[in-house]
Amino acid sequence: MKIINNNQQQEEYKAFLKNIREEREETSNFAKLLLTIVLAVLCAVIVCVTLVENNFFMQNNPEDAENATGFFHLSKEQRKNFETPFSPRRQNILLLGVDSNGSGTDIWEGTRSDTIIIVNIDPKTHSINAISIPRDSKVYLPDNKGVQKINSAHALGGINLVKKTLKETFGIKIDKYIIVHDEAVEKVVDALGGIPIYVEKPMKYHDYAGKLHIDLNKGNTVLNGKQAVGYLRYRKDGLGDIGRTQRQQWFMKSLFERLHSPQVITKIPEVLNVCNTYIKTDMSFYELSQYAAFARSVDENKIEIATLPGAPNQRGYISYWILDPKKTQEVINRMIYRDKPILDGTKFKAGIMYSPKKEEEALALKEKLIELGFEVNTLKITHLSHTRFIANKNQVTIDFYNWLQKKLPELNNMQFIYDPTETFSVGSDFTLVLAEG
Repeated sequence: MKIINNNQQQEEYKAFLKNIREEREETSNFAKLLLTIVLAVLCAVIVCVTLVENNFFMQNNPEDAENATGFFHLSKEQRKNFETPFSPRRQNILLLGVDSNGSGTDIWEGTRSDTIIIVNIDPKTHSINAISIPRDSKVYLPDNKGVQKINSAHALGGINLVKKTLKETFGIKIDKYIIVHDEAVEKVVDALGGIPIYVEKPMKYHDYAGKLHIDLNKGNTVLNGKQAVGYLRYRKDGLGDIGRTQRQQWFMKSLFERLHSPQVITKIPEVLNVCNTYIKTDMSFYELSQYAAFARSVDENKIEIATLPGAPNQRGYISYWILDPKKTQEVINRMIYRDKPILDGTKFKAGIMYSPKKEEEALALKEKLIELGFEVNTLKITHLSHTRFIANKNQVTIDFYNWLQKKLPELNNMQFIYDPTETFSVGSDFTLVLAEG
């Protein structure tokens, strides 16, 4: 038996806390929306919409539609129901990314959900909000499953236990779900001919037992399937899972840009085959098409993302994410229930963080903000690798962001993040991050 003394345990715990602090300094605690599994889902459904728009299935090839298999199979009754307009009420779509169970049999049985995202769509405002739930969040699972990490729910009780956990823990009712197996990522990327991305740091790692080999250089590159998996799974930079999930955010943005390429149309058959094998959902093909059409038509500047806030905690050798009850409820009220904040007329304070190469732009932006009447209380260099707009205060809404974009066009297409923790810019109501990526 291996004996570990108290001093060694304390040192390990200190190292754990140090890594978490570094994570917050570099990555912030915002939105893990753009995770690996979502990439495959959005890729699949957006391409499917292209099929519908081109009348590939229904009008030109009705026999092909009749003979479709897997979750793309569509009955005559479902085709009839598709004529119903898109529901005007807000809906919650659960996106789960599950790992491999290693059994070589059923790819869905006993799998943990390492990606948990709730996407709230509002057809009336034509906007999308998304909450990422950290997989290590400590919760009580229903049906006498006890205190567990939330990612255990799928392994212990399947999709029904996941939905029940979300309802009983957060009061969020799930309307539809999409589950994607992690093997889909490599195959979808290859089907699309690679994904252009900015690799923010050199990444070298070899795990021969796990058959994971990562050898990426810093800079702009086009990732193939295996390289994409390596980029998305890389954890050896002191950032652990939080660093990994942030990289997946930027990967998602690159995927969206790739999907606008005309060459994607030629990849449809291969992508559909991947979807049929590695995606599980309670939606028909045409329901997926409706949601995808909606998502594709949404202005990028009307997409808001957040992560449930909390803090790390370690019990023995198990590390948990302990959710902050007050801030978690605040995030849910804003993102799911769309509560409108009360504006008291106070002028917002702005923070600016910039990489060394962006200093001139940062100084110019500061002057413009001051001219607009804002106080800039933070201006400092950062080693963050991607540009973003962070709303630290609940009153800083996406409507305010859209107004500010009209005054400052250089803010267009910044990723909008809601993070009430003020991780990077304490005392600022919103933070602008100007980075190289």
